[in-house]
Amino acid sequence: MQLTHLDRLEAEAIHILRDGVAEARNPVILFSGGKDSTVLAHLAVRAFHPGRCPAPLLHIDSTWEFRDVLAFRDSFASQHGFRLAVYRNEAGFAQGINPFEHGEMYTTMMRTEALKQALDAGGHDVIFGGARRDEEASRAKERVVSVRSASHGWDPKNQRPEPWKAWNWRLNQGQSIRAFPLSNWSEHDLWTYIVKHQIKLAAPYYASPRQVVEREGKLIVVDEPDRMHWLPDDRPREVTVRFRTLGCWPVTAATPSSATTLEEIAMDTFSARTSERQGRISDNGSLEQQKRSGYF
Repeated sequence: MQLTHLDRLEAEAIHILRDGVAEARNPVILFSGGKDSTVLAHLAVRAFHPGRCPAPLLHIDSTWEFRDVLAFRDSFASQHGFRLAVYRNEAGFAQGINPFEHGEMYTTMMRTEALKQALDAGGHDVIFGGARRDEEASRAKERVVSVRSASHGWDPKNQRPEPWKAWNWRLNQGQSIRAFPLSNWSEHDLWTYIVKHQIKLAAPYYASPRQVVEREGKLIVVDEPDRMHWLPDDRPREVTVRFRTLGCWPVTAATPSSATTLEEIAMDTFSARTSERQGRISDNGSLEQQKRSGYF
């Protein structure tokens, strides 16, 4: 049978998942509720069908997630029979660390440190994630199977070769692996796959009338009015928008759109002339440093 480009990407991702789980002592799949982690989790379901995927889902709760994403996370795990673990940095939460006032410190404490704490607490040695090389420059440097130090550090200049897609899962004491089954997928590939398999996504991907304010020339949806840090010149208005990428709601910009079906969203995305991560108003060139410190 002649395999299509998408068939080959799917087969590669499923092979990485099966290979990694077979080599792992305690694997886990990171799940944010975004499109990439949703596709990855669907591939995990397919990889181990008709049995249940042996790796649980792990969600790092920054405490500023979209409410619709949290609801989607819970329903997805229940529908597909995943065990779901949720972790947040309790010290950062108690200090009131937030994306409005604390910028990179917020990312460090509520994302990077929270992830490291969760992995240590769970004793996970192989951690699967949905990052793709075409998303951002530092992610393009990653191997499919990327070794982390005992402190979860990443050294981009000291990575294992992967000739002929030969993945090395061996670990020294204290090391762990971040594995990226979607490494070779483009955003176009991802959306084509989503449409082909009619994969349901979290509500923010679909266009809907939402209350927004303008920050740095971008539209921010006010997901929780009682927690919003209002500015004197804020003028909330209702606009029909959707999201191309999902992060914490105070720092993730929406885009005007009328796309309400997967097919319409895919065509919307294919016609875009900007990077998908340009919707993150908090991205300030520090992603590689966060990755070196343990960020996914």
